[in-house]
Amino acid sequence: MKKEKAKVPFYKGLFFQIMVAIIAGILVGYAFPDIGLALKPLGDGFVKLIKMIIAPLVFSVVVVGIAKVGNIKTVGRIGGKTLLYFEIVTTLALIIGMVVANLMNPGQGMNVDPSTLTTDAVEEKTQGSELPSEAEFLMSIIPDSAVGAFTTNSMLQVLLISCLFGFALVHVGGRTSETILDLLEKVNEVLFKIMDYIMKLTAIATFGAMAFAVSQYGMGTLLSFGKLFIAMTIACLAFIVILAVITRVFLGLNLWKVIVYIREEIMLAFATGSSEAVMPQLMDKLEDAGCNRAVVGLVIPTGYSFNLDGASIYLSLALVFLAQAVGIDLSLMDQLMILGVLLLTSKGMAGIPGSAFVALSATAAATGSIPVAAVALMLAPDRFMGNYRTTVNIIGYAVATFVIARWERLLDIKRAKDVLAGRIEIEPVSMTPKASSNDLPLKNFK
Repeated sequence: MKKEKAKVPFYKGLFFQIMVAIIAGILVGYAFPDIGLALKPLGDGFVKLIKMIIAPLVFSVVVVGIAKVGNIKTVGRIGGKTLLYFEIVTTLALIIGMVVANLMNPGQGMNVDPSTLTTDAVEEKTQGSELPSEAEFLMSIIPDSAVGAFTTNSMLQVLLISCLFGFALVHVGGRTSETILDLLEKVNEVLFKIMDYIMKLTAIATFGAMAFAVSQYGMGTLLSFGKLFIAMTIACLAFIVILAVITRVFLGLNLWKVIVYIREEIMLAFATGSSEAVMPQLMDKLEDAGCNRAVVGLVIPTGYSFNLDGASIYLSLALVFLAQAVGIDLSLMDQLMILGVLLLTSKGMAGIPGSAFVALSATAAATGSIPVAAVALMLAPDRFMGNYRTTVNIIGYAVATFVIARWERLLDIKRAKDVLAGRIEIEPVSMTPKASSNDLPLKNFK
């Protein structure tokens, strides 16, 4: 399994190419805004290519993972622990965003008159979407048809079908199960090879996405909302410190090494503003780092709907910022009420157009403390805030997967330490599945 790391020139590394693409995109977007706007299809096309194979990839990974575990109770326990962990961590993220906003007062002194604002732009951004009720959310997990879940790319629906198929495969057993399992593993190999092709476009897509973002909103946005961006940066760093403590105490791992290991995925998500753009690559890397395939297959797709750490920080920070900007003094009880509402509105946002604005508007309306029209103030900085959200989300997904795998004793901790320390070679670009400790019996995970 272990072998000498090949010496690869730094300029051929994906991380270096992404960094160059980001810098070039910023320069082009700033100096030639018309060209930057025209480059939008480069980033959008790349994200669509990734989304194209996410549903079948999640299906095959989850089914194979459940079949390999072979114990339905274990899978159910993984799901329960995953949701519990997500609830705790996203609550911490909401609290951190609110605390930083109160300490830094990023909106103080703006003195915006809410009567001059309208909700038209926000409604256009959200396409009139509303957050579903609890019953509607639960019912939305059940697809109208099995095929429909894949055509709409609904992660929770695909996950439900995958789990049911995996459970049935375990119960059927015998030669039929082995034949289907072998076929799905071959499908996995083909899907990751397709990912290999798409990843060759990473630098071009990154360049286009950054050029468009800077062209559309300009550097002036960064300056006018400078204090808000600084507050968001501090809040994100504070949350990452908490993740570092969790990683060290619970796993005995160094979070910085985890971040370095997934640095390409972090930078790509930052540039494109889409966490879905790195989902397949992230799943592959976490499996390579010793996390059991079933854990990876369950935690990552679920996290895309329930573990939006970066979005949680953004929502609580933004709401306090908006109150300060329009001159509303929020009492402690007001803020506790906002926190309580956010615990509900921050869940299940994935897949809703303009989800952050929908959650902001719904929370403002529910509390009655902040004018809903004030949400329009976030239209300008939101694109850049999206970069923050996706970056923290990706780190959160990685830590969650390691934690749940360790919790269930489905983490090969020795392999994880070796991979993170660079003692085991992991190809930086190739997405073809490799033989790993995940193919070992469960008794080998300690």
